[in-house]
Amino acid sequence: MERVEEFVDDRQKSWCIHCTKWLTELDTTEDHVPTKSLLIKPRPHHLPIVTICRDCNNGFSRDEQYAVTFLSCVLAGSTDPEKQRSASAARALTESAALRAMIDRTKREFQTAGGETRIVWQPDMDRIDRVVLKNARGHAYFEYGEPKMEAPLRVWARPLESMSEYEREDFEGLGAAGGPAAWPEVGSRMMTRIATGLDMDRNWIVVQDGTYRYTVDDSQGLRVRSVIWEYLATEVHWEH
Repeated sequence: MERVEEFVDDRQKSWCIHCTKWLTELDTTEDHVPTKSLLIKPRPHHLPIVTICRDCNNGFSRDEQYAVTFLSCVLAGSTDPEKQRSASAARALTESAALRAMIDRTKREFQTAGGETRIVWQPDMDRIDRVVLKNARGHAYFEYGEPKMEAPLRVWARPLESMSEYEREDFEGLGAAGGPAAWPEVGSRMMTRIATGLDMDRNWIVVQDGTYRYTVDDSQGLRVRSVIWEYLATEVHWEH
């Protein structure tokens, strides 16, 4: 990724976007958005980073480990560490027998009418949603300078392949024909991206090709969408 500077009001950066407390009163740390373990090594340079409090950052760690490991197991069709595409997931499965057993228990095999064996997995959606919301808040903050600290209207995540053709086109489009319906604030990173095309593919910001992309749009409330490993589609939507 390219380095993109911003020139928005620094007063918007006074709070932790997760717990809403004043950063000047807290122990702070730099947080990667998206979650760094979702990316494949070698990771891109100049990954988006936002400042949050250390307690919040540490508080997401277990959910992030679960989300990355679960997704990796689904794509591998197995909890075998040697079959994972994610080094982080392979390490977690190797080091935690409890995590591996927990994910294994969510796996169900069934026979189709044609005699094929299919696998379905049952995720802990509360944990997945917390990671999706954490990253969406970070994307909104990084690209628009908007601390979205209130509860969103909705958070959802579902596999791309489960969408109908119409749903997929709507999800992928997001104003693709003519660019975003509303232009971001002058000085925001999103405005710079639109003007220069940095890291952009249509209206998607590509963090790592085939691994993670996201888009932020504020034409009808603020909406953050992402696609993880070209498998999982997510959306978080806030009112204005």
